[in-house]
Amino acid sequence: MAQFFHPSSNVIAKASIVIVGLAAVVLLATSTGIFKSAYFTHVEEPREQTVPFSHQHHVAGLGISCIYCHTSVEESAYAGIPPTQTCMSCHSQVWTNSPMLAPVRESFRTNRPLKWQRVNKVADFAYFNHSIHVAKGIGCQTCHGQIDQMPLTWRAQTLYMGWCLDCHRDPAKFIRPREEVMSMTYQPPEPQDILGPKLVALYHVNTKQLTDCSICHR
Repeated sequence: MAQFFHPSSNVIAKASIVIVGLAAVVLLATSTGIFKSAYFTHVEEPREQTVPFSHQHHVAGLGISCIYCHTSVEESAYAGIPPTQTCMSCHSQVWTNSPMLAPVRESFRTNRPLKWQRVNKVADFAYFNHSIHVAKGIGCQTCHGQIDQMPLTWRAQTLYMGWCLDCHRDPAKFIRPREEVMSMTYQPPEPQDILGPKLVALYHVNTKQLTDCSICHR
């Protein structure tokens, strides 16, 4: 009986399997790289806004506390965006004719809120509460980065599940005294590996519960 396949068929078949396997690995690695890249996550990419608000100027320059504008951060799931009235509490007195602040004055005059482009947002299927993180000693800087050095606001972290779990698995590495939560210059008074476990116990952080799926996915 004549041979149906050419003798080289085995070699071709084996080579094809290797090539397909390598292609799958390359495709997976490329997809993962893109998924984690700044192009996809928008990390360190300044977001264009109606008014080019500078945290660097207001926080580092003028010393305004986070809570002055984000008034609900200690008691709500949302940090809150300040109403135009908050802006005008200062800008009715300073920079009153600045062209850059014309949208603020118009918003105040018409009582129509400014439209801000959201910079930080967790996935819709994940639950996040600002107030519980503040109460447990997680600093604004941990998630929002060195925001007092941002002339325009950008996302400092990916906010991916893996990034969140780094903290949830070992909060002692990140926790700080509650009174230092909004500090941008905080330095632990003692080594973090000593201070962290103390604060975890003091603030009753349930480390066993933190990695339960229902904490974030409700």
